[in-house]
Amino acid sequence: MNARPAPQPTGHYELRIDGHLDEHWSTWFGGLSLTHADDGTTILRGPVTDQAELHGLLAKVRDLGATLLSVNAIDADPPRC
Repeated sequence: MNARPAPQPTGHYELRIDGHLDEHWSTWFGGLSLTHADDGTTILRGPVTDQAELHGLLAKVRDLGATLLSVNAIDADPPRC
């Protein structure tokens, strides 16, 4: 009998997109926090339940026509500067 793999815990991710998105896009991206960086990029950051949700977020970036610059797994509570 094949056993199903144990569910993975929620991960936290940071997606960096070229250009500044308006704040209202945060809701469309599942409530991820949206930050405008000084280098002209937008950083979406927050918890992602599983790989299916992560791929859904990547599809939304594609559907928006935005340029995805990076995707990184991050600690849940990044150190404050």
